Order: sequence, then structure tokens, then C-alpha cells
Amino acid sequence: MQIKKIILFILVAIVLVAFYYSWKIFGPTIQNPEHRFLYIKTGSSYQQVKDSLNTNGFMGNYFVFDKIAKSIDYPKNIKPGKYKISNNMSMYHLLKMLRSGKQVPVNLVITKLRTKEDLAKKIANYFETDSVTVIHFLNNNDSLLQFDVDTNTVMTDIIPNTYNYTWTTPIQTVFKKLHNETLKFWNKDRLGKAQHLNMTPKEIYILASIVEEETNKQDDKGKIASVYINRIRKGMKMAADPTIKFAMKDFGLKRIYQKYLRFVSPYNTYLNSGLPPGPICTPSIKTIDAVLDSPDTNFLFFVARADFSGYSEFATSYREHLVYAKAYQKALDSLIIARRSSVGDSTQ
Repeated sequence: MQIKKIILFILVAIVLVAFYYSWKIFGPTIQNPEHRFLYIKTGSSYQQVKDSLNTNGFMGNYFVFDKIAKSIDYPKNIKPGKYKISNNMSMYHLLKMLRSGKQVPVNLVITKLRTKEDLAKKIANYFETDSVTVIHFLNNNDSLLQFDVDTNTVMTDIIPNTYNYTWTTPIQTVFKKLHNETLKFWNKDRLGKAQHLNMTPKEIYILASIVEEETNKQDDKGKIASVYINRIRKGMKMAADPTIKFAMKDFGLKRIYQKYLRFVSPYNTYLNSGLPPGPICTPSIKTIDAVLDSPDTNFLFFVARADFSGYSEFATSYREHLVYAKAYQKALDSLIIARRSSVGDSTQ
């Protein structure tokens, strides 16, 4: 009788231990209520993976984790990446995911960027690589040669859109996908329109970048593009204010004073003829298409409307342009005086 009790006790103990370890392995033991991601850097050791799990508070006891990890040879097969850790995930599913290297996708969202440094910072925020590595790549003509761009035109390979990658994707592969998407973007129809304007895709992109900075009004973009195209064809300087801001790297400038026009830079279109050597931002697809579809006009000048609607007045002669410019300046002066008076009244 005593032996039966001992045997029963042992069996119960075995069942309880088996249940406990089964729960530790297959139960919802991984905690991640804040929905953080696990990042495993390239070259990480098994201990560093465990340290990262511990630092993020995903789990605390590694006895069972070590046993399972070693049984599937995970310590010798660490795969870097960005991993999605579900709250109440099981240890089994966690190790299965890590062993397979099943990363969560990374969506690189590109909108308007102005400089290569802006692009480098954005890529560094999305990927394992750092901004210094990205800038070195973007400033290296040898690296860019295969993509038919150089350090000036490299940003013409950036079409604003959403691109899917994994966190460990190296910069060369990141850029290759951007380049391939650019090749797709310049389809037969767009190439035909560019040829009709006697411009290359890169030149269209550079012009579109200036138009992008000139206005938010889609209706005006094509007409503004026609002004610059007409100036170039007539041998006039483009004299585009946004290029001054880019040249000076001062994008907060509200007014372009005469002294700024003498700023020495290949991007200063008041001093240099033709288009600048590269784009001054990444224009939207709508803006690029507006340039490609720009109307055939005789416009040589434009200035903001005096009603502050955001639209522009266009002129074929400088005399006509001066009328619109004076009207806008008068309206602007009146607005400034009105604001100052309003501030003065509020402080009394």
C-alpha cells in the first residue's frame, strides 16, 4: 500500500512537472503589453539576444528558453532582424520565429525630402544601417555609377512612395529598389512627354523639385513650369527663389533679399544659367506629371496674387509683371501693418 502511494506521488509529480514545463514552453508566457519590437543586430551573440529579451522585459527566466534554444541549435544560428513580439506569445513560437529569421516588414515612407542628409536620417530611422554609412554611399560616385546617377543627381532616383524592406537591408539594396522603382516610373508615356519638352527625366525631376517648392496649388504647377521652361529656352536665368534657400541651406527664409541673390553656389539660379546640378527636394508624382503636362505658354514671370489665395498671377512681359508685383507688395505691406496694429492693441 505504501509503495502504491509512493508510485502515485511520483506519477502526480511527473504530471505536474510535465504540465509546468509544457505551460512554460507552449503557454502565453512572453509579455509585451507595450508592443515593442525586438531588434537583433548583425553579429549578435546568443547572450546578447537574451540580454535584449531581458532588457525589454519580454521574459525573465531563461532555464527553459536555453534548453529549447539548444535543442534546435539556435545559439549557432542567430539571425539578425526586427521581430514582432506578440503579447502572450509562447516561448515555442518565439524561438521558432527567431530561428527561422521571420522579420516584420519595414515600410519606408518617403514624402518630401530636401537634402541627402534628410534621406540618410530617414533611412537610418528605418534600418539597421546608420546615417553616416548612408551619407558615405550617397556621396560616393563609385557607388552610384551603377545607378546612372552621381552625387548631384542621386536624389532624382527617389520617387516619393512607400517601399517595403526588412530592417537588415543594406543601403546598396535599399537604393537599388528605389532605382528600379524610378525606372518603372519613367514609362513610355512619361518618357515621350519629357522628349517632347526636349528634356531628360533627370531634368524634368530637377525642374519639378523647384515647382514643388514654389506652390501648393496643383492648378498652378504646370504654368509655373512653363515659365521656367520659357526662360531656359530664351537663354534667361531661371531666377528661382527656392534655389536660393537650398543654396544657403536656410529653408525658413520668408523673403529673398537682394543680398541673398549674390550667394555663390551652383544652385543659385540667379547667378548660373540653366537648371541647377541636382534637385532641391523630392517632388511629388503629381508635381512631376504637372511639369510633363505643362501647357505651351508665353509666360515669363509670375508672382503671388494679392488676395493671398496661394495662387499666382502670370505675365508675358516685365511691365505687366510689375503691375502684379506692386499689387502683391501693397497688399503684403497692408497686412503687416494690420498685424502690428493688432499686436499693439492686444498689449495695451
